[in-house]
Amino acid sequence: MINLLVQFSFSFLASSAYAIITNVPRRSLVACGLSGASGWMFYWFSIQLGANAALGSLLGALSVAAVSFFCSRKLKLPVTIFNIPGMVPLVPGGLAYQAVRNLVIGNYETAIYSSVQAIMIAGAIALGLVLSEVLNHNIRNFREKREIVGLIRNKKEKKR
Repeated sequence: MINLLVQFSFSFLASSAYAIITNVPRRSLVACGLSGASGWMFYWFSIQLGANAALGSLLGALSVAAVSFFCSRKLKLPVTIFNIPGMVPLVPGGLAYQAVRNLVIGNYETAIYSSVQAIMIAGAIALGLVLSEVLNHNIRNFREKREIVGLIRNKKEKKR
């Protein structure tokens, strides 16, 4: 239970601190922290359940995107204000560092393995954001079309 609280707290702090560095509006700092914490918790739970890091990153990115979409509608701010800081806990920086370090010291096999892992994780994060954006776009279009159809039906009923 303590480990769960530590994971949530530090991912919240990392996302919020990055949001402060990038000068997001003050009223969005908590939402940025929640976005990052939700993404990290999905990643962490999937790793705990035996998934690989790429799948965990994909699920985490989908979670960040969903929370970002909700927060952007609630606070009436652009989605990217919440997406960018929310992705900070998921970025495979340590793995990329290890890949470069192993390349420099001559451990080429380990460097290639670490590089491939980092690229897969980065690709999973990008895929999660794209999938979420496509889903949000489709939902938005469906709502707009439903409203237009409703207006047309109302006009037809008024004419009768």
